[in-house]
Amino acid sequence: MKLDILVFAAHPDDAELACSGTILAHIAQGKKVGIVDLTQGELGTRGTPEIRQKEAALSADILGIHARENLKLADGFFQNDQAHQLIVAAAIRRFRPDIVLTNAIGDRHPDHGRASALVSDACFFAGLQKVATFDHDGSPQEPWRPHRVYHFIQDRYITPDIVVDISPYWETKVASIMAFKSQFFDPDNKEPKTYISSKNFIDSIGARAMEMGHYIGVAYGEGFTKERHIGVKSLFDIL
Repeated sequence: MKLDILVFAAHPDDAELACSGTILAHIAQGKKVGIVDLTQGELGTRGTPEIRQKEAALSADILGIHARENLKLADGFFQNDQAHQLIVAAAIRRFRPDIVLTNAIGDRHPDHGRASALVSDACFFAGLQKVATFDHDGSPQEPWRPHRVYHFIQDRYITPDIVVDISPYWETKVASIMAFKSQFFDPDNKEPKTYISSKNFIDSIGARAMEMGHYIGVAYGEGFTKERHIGVKSLFDIL
């Protein structure tokens, strides 16, 4: 399936927290969007890989995305090396996205910055003719390089290069986050408390979205950083 936008996320729920509003906005425009989770989040204090897989499927239904898969890399221990770059490059070639969204370039969780570099490098190598990758059925893949790579802004604040207006989609974004019931605020959950399980954490997601929206004069926004300068043919291409 050819996708317009492919989101690579270190953990199930990263995409929902950081860019689900942007996903919804582009699906509303008729774009095809998918998510590839790099790991199953198996090191998380709460939940299990099986539970998180079910939660990811529920969130995918809420968002209406066109594809979601999990590469099952080792949570906490995947590396930006040749073996992992080839796995990610194969996913890029399988979905042939024009735009890739991925983790923050640096963040509280070390997996985020490492995923950011891994995906960025894999996007480059996926475009090289002499880099061999294979599809699920063993057939060789053709080179494909996305036109642009943009990075989330996650726990730690990073000044955005781009802010997307997600105001019409805020409530659905929250629903997609709360699909991960094992991870986020639930007063009936008896598992150990974590950094992300408090109500304060969910409130902070709303505060960040309002801050980003304030920058562009809307209610809610999601910010991203760019790797390359953005070119336009007219200043009127920019809202």
